[in-house]
Amino acid sequence: MRFINPAMEGGAPAELILDTIDGKGAKKTYTRVFLPPARLILLGGGHVAQPLCRYAADLEFAVTVVDDRPSFANAVRFPDAERVVCDSFVKAISELSITRYDFVCVITRGHRYDATCLRALFSGTMPRYLGLIGSRRRTVELFRLLEEEGIDRAKIDRVHTPIGLSIGAETPKEIAISILAELIQQRSSKSGEREAERLALTSHEPELLAYLMENREPCALAVIVEKSGSTPVPTGAIMAVNQLGGIVGTVGGGCGEHEIINRALEVLRTGKAGCFDLDMSNDVAEEEGMVCGGRMKAWIEPFSQA
Repeated sequence: MRFINPAMEGGAPAELILDTIDGKGAKKTYTRVFLPPARLILLGGGHVAQPLCRYAADLEFAVTVVDDRPSFANAVRFPDAERVVCDSFVKAISELSITRYDFVCVITRGHRYDATCLRALFSGTMPRYLGLIGSRRRTVELFRLLEEEGIDRAKIDRVHTPIGLSIGAETPKEIAISILAELIQQRSSKSGEREAERLALTSHEPELLAYLMENREPCALAVIVEKSGSTPVPTGAIMAVNQLGGIVGTVGGGCGEHEIINRALEVLRTGKAGCFDLDMSNDVAEEEGMVCGGRMKAWIEPFSQA
């Protein structure tokens, strides 16, 4: 078991590499990914930005709002933002150092400012998501102008416009919800970078990652590496168990989690890692009081930073 980039430097995920051995002695390596908080940059602090910032922050986006007007770029207007920047769009974009993991919404007050933002964004690293508010006619003209200036058409084609999912939104709050729906869709979408043996991505789980990096007492780490049928958690669910049976994280709760805690305590006593199969099929589930009807395989291994 080893960590790669646990500090999430450069906005990249942390990865936990698990070298497992099943009951038949077969070796298999899994990669458990910890996502950093998704940074959402709102270029423009207008009426759509306010509800979008509030809704996005509630769904664990780390929101930065940028506007060049002090009356729009302030903490009173955006109390849920992690950061509010009052500066020119070009300077702010440069100082924010956009990464390929970021989400960016261009929702400025006018065509001229949209163009300014896009020029600055296209000159650097393309974010994971780039959305532009505006009518189709307006954006077609804007894209034609940028292409004539020599901007790569492949970059232009990556812009999501009209921004948001088509739900018939009309009010600022409704438009914010449509944008957020598209952001969630993009955040949840599978990336070509994922390999078959990379465990399902879940939330960034800051408490669990901090516990593993800062904790100095022995604990056992249980990770769901395989599943079939109906189970309470996806592959990648992870839980740390200390010597007293205390836990950080979860692998689904209930009787199934209790069984994995007991096995984790055994691993701590013996120091021997291994795979543990949990059967929640209908007959067993009914007997044990489990509501699901599938099977999970957990890899449990001692873990210590000492």
